[in-house]
Amino acid sequence: MDISLIVSNILNPPILFFFLGMTAVLVKSDLEIPAPIPKLFSLYLLLAIGFKGGVELIKSGVTQEVILTLLAAMLMACFVPLYTFFILKLKLGIYDAAAIAATYGSISAVTFITASAFLTDLGIAFDGYMVAALALMESPAIIVGLILVSLFTVDEKREFSWSEVLQEAFLNSSVFLLVGSLIIGVLTGERGWKVLEPFTQGLFYGILTFFLLDMGLVAARRIKDLQKTGVFLVSFAILIPILNAGIGVLIARLIHMPQGNALLFSVLCASASYIAVPAAIRMTVPEANPSLYVSTALAVTFPFNIIVGIPLYLYAINLLWR
Repeated sequence: MDISLIVSNILNPPILFFFLGMTAVLVKSDLEIPAPIPKLFSLYLLLAIGFKGGVELIKSGVTQEVILTLLAAMLMACFVPLYTFFILKLKLGIYDAAAIAATYGSISAVTFITASAFLTDLGIAFDGYMVAALALMESPAIIVGLILVSLFTVDEKREFSWSEVLQEAFLNSSVFLLVGSLIIGVLTGERGWKVLEPFTQGLFYGILTFFLLDMGLVAARRIKDLQKTGVFLVSFAILIPILNAGIGVLIARLIHMPQGNALLFSVLCASASYIAVPAAIRMTVPEANPSLYVSTALAVTFPFNIIVGIPLYLYAINLLWR
């Protein structure tokens, strides 16, 4: 593997600020970002990436390539929680296995955004409609996870309010803002982009950098929770993303995605949700232990993907696309 890809990724300012956040916790600095600010930056990133994706989608149109990509995205969002559930069930109870499976079936928008920035720095083109794939992969895993709980538990007292589940899956703030911004981008097109470009483009890298600083703080605080997970879950949190990315790369090659799109698709397959799915699972499956499904996604998989995974997956894509 070309080690320069990893070095290039690590030496990006957003990644270095992620390390700075982790270091602050490890050396016990009092660096802290007030709670409302990371939430605001998260919403900004979703708005910006969704709006840009909508503008690019209207440019490209709904082609066979777009349809195949979106179908592949939904397929992976359903397949990953199914097969990982049975792996996890070897060591964990039904509730924890289903919660973690749903977490890894869904996606991390920030990992996707970091991969987009990585491609931009390398000058590798990608299509904005990949944001639509991002939006479509957020919710199915939640539904699959809850179906698995209902199928494998014999607790007759357990009753899901499916209306609440569906609302949480499809109308939670991240999905709603991402899809809404995508639609607004489609409706306003190039004219809307020119109006919002100073906001959605000019500020983007600065906000991403500040957000990853906060993510470094949060991830480092979660490291202590890994003591409760054991070797099995730490290994799972690294190996399963690699496996999922490998499946994603093969699907991307099969349907002839360009290299930039292939990397974003494989990153979506490899990432794990630490916002939308934990919120839904906490509400619907309170028996699951949050320290398991949050800490594995946030303290292991997220750092692994943004530091090593993204360049690793691009290296595999470069080999296959030659």
